[in-house]
Amino acid sequence: MAETIIFQSLPSRPAPTQTEGLVPWAKANLFANWQSTLTTLVVGALLLYFIPQFVNWAILTATTVPNAEACRTPGVGACWGVITEKYRLIIFGRYPLEVQWRPLVATLLLLALLVASCTRAFWNKWLLVLWVVIIGTFFTLMYGNVLGLTKVTTDRWGGLPLTIMLSSLSMVMAFPLAIAVALGRRSKLPAIRTFCTIYVELIRGVPLISVLFMASFMFPLFMPQGVTIDVMIRVLAGLTLFAAAYMAEVVRGGLQAMPKGQAEAAASLGLSYWQTQGRIILPQALAMVVPSIVNNFIGLFKDTSLVGIVSLYELTGSLGLALNGDADWRPYKLEGYVFITLIYFSFCFAMSRYSLWIEKQVNKSKLR
Repeated sequence: MAETIIFQSLPSRPAPTQTEGLVPWAKANLFANWQSTLTTLVVGALLLYFIPQFVNWAILTATTVPNAEACRTPGVGACWGVITEKYRLIIFGRYPLEVQWRPLVATLLLLALLVASCTRAFWNKWLLVLWVVIIGTFFTLMYGNVLGLTKVTTDRWGGLPLTIMLSSLSMVMAFPLAIAVALGRRSKLPAIRTFCTIYVELIRGVPLISVLFMASFMFPLFMPQGVTIDVMIRVLAGLTLFAAAYMAEVVRGGLQAMPKGQAEAAASLGLSYWQTQGRIILPQALAMVVPSIVNNFIGLFKDTSLVGIVSLYELTGSLGLALNGDADWRPYKLEGYVFITLIYFSFCFAMSRYSLWIEKQVNKSKLR
């Protein structure tokens, strides 16, 4: 006898929860539980209290007139006139006013080079040639004494050009040194491993100020009589050695995270040590530590503000140089610091966004 099948409809189910958009994001990140909701409300209340006051001070009642007397008028908020009056000294430091087009052009060329180096279309053998040409042009424009350009000694360089030059060159030179030290710390040769370990621990055991002080004041004492090295070169070397020590540990962490099977597979294919490291191990290890590497780059960019200890007036030092010597504008340091804060933030934010882009590219390769 055939079994009778009775159809029964299932109860309706709720519609799928939306996971994309502003409201789902707010629920997940701002109002996920009572602790998160309380924190969101407290922070929101503080922002509602302070932001209108800041907007009123920075925009609504601010003045851009380069007149110190106008800034002292009752009811006036931020005095952006100090930037209008002193921006050349803040941006270019003590570089001669009549030839400030030279550091402007040199800085724009260097920034264009950095952007090109971060663009995939320029990742070929000509990029190294481009670096040599533009770095040579940068120093030619800044120093002069050739092609009819007046000579400007390095002690008069300053401001944003000096900040970008010190940070970018020290980053570029520190990166291959960090890779070499990281490989050295994992070497099977005791002498190489010990030397690299001593270098890393010695540099990481002292603050950057001490390294800059040693490079500027102590290093010349060990030089032969009559031999001198420009203070900017010594500072650049100190920044490079300091950054390389920290970056080497980041790279070493990536190397240690690689499975041993990768190296064993490469050995079974007959690849040499350097072929294995260059084609298999290092590309994967560096991809894993991109956020930490960029974090070191951002820290180094901000650490250039410490070169003022050796009388090199980068962006922060140029601000002090511009305002400390002028009693009329000295009370408006806050506006000056807000100005250079925006500059630092712009560069650091750009580096962090580029880091996220690289991570997305790496994740795409893992999904193949």
